[in-house]
Amino acid sequence: MRKVFCIGELLIDFVAEKQGNDLSKAIEFTKKAGGAPANVACAISKLGGRGVFVGCVGDDPFGNFLIDTLKRESVDVSFVQRSKTFTTLAFVSLAEDGERDFVFSRGADKELAYEAELRKDFNGNLLHLGAATALLGGTLEKTYGKYLFDALTKDMFISFDPNFRSDLWKENEQQFVKKCMPFVEKSHLCKFSLEEAQLLSGKEDIHEACGFLHEIGTKIITITLGKEGTLLSANNVRKIVPSIEVKPVDTTGAGDAFIGCLLQQVAVLDNFNQLFEDGSILLKMVEKANKAGALTTTDYGAIAAMPTKSQLED
Repeated sequence: MRKVFCIGELLIDFVAEKQGNDLSKAIEFTKKAGGAPANVACAISKLGGRGVFVGCVGDDPFGNFLIDTLKRESVDVSFVQRSKTFTTLAFVSLAEDGERDFVFSRGADKELAYEAELRKDFNGNLLHLGAATALLGGTLEKTYGKYLFDALTKDMFISFDPNFRSDLWKENEQQFVKKCMPFVEKSHLCKFSLEEAQLLSGKEDIHEACGFLHEIGTKIITITLGKEGTLLSANNVRKIVPSIEVKPVDTTGAGDAFIGCLLQQVAVLDNFNQLFEDGSILLKMVEKANKAGALTTTDYGAIAAMPTKSQLED
């Protein structure tokens, strides 16, 4: 089974306990492990795959907590770097008007340094680039680009999730779009939300958005549509794959569980080219990934709620 290298941020989410108040009124917070690439690595490992996380955390108690969390889920943390800079933190609450109140304190994640030694493990494996913070500058952004180049020379299957966070790109959305384009161009698979597909393509119609993004270069597109399922668009198929009906209590991490499950299935294929030749294979994979995403919404906490292999099979 191939490894899936997930590169980007690992951080602490402090979630306000009493929702309906902005952060100025919040008193109690729950500490949770966060960061989309780390979530994806956990989703892969919980399903019996080989998730590898590559990122940087502070040499502090929060960094220890995060690394221990990934280890418990059998994620390979051999390439996690430690920094004297504090671990990245995010504080989140839901205000009375329903808008998210968000304060982001960026720390060690931006300091991820490129390691040429990592290339030795890249041959024939998978690379997932899905960090919300990767394009915000710092060493991480340069490292991201270098690993993309390495992947292109190592016969890797490349996955990209832009993970757009409006809180991080206020009044600078077009810069975000510009920075995403090289990754859309070079990736075999791109996972978008509807908002991301419309933003990056400039098209409101979902099918026109797919057409534009395919023209940029990506071969396989998945656009997650919540309870409606996922639109799959590839060379020989374009179809909304329905999800299963659940009673959601917390949608955090559902998208990460989806792409993690999808990549875990890709990792066991004998030949990546099967995906580009047979649409029926992709349809079955997306159907299964939809279930993983849906099940994640039925419990609290992204990593804790992600299904294991046995739970998904049941």
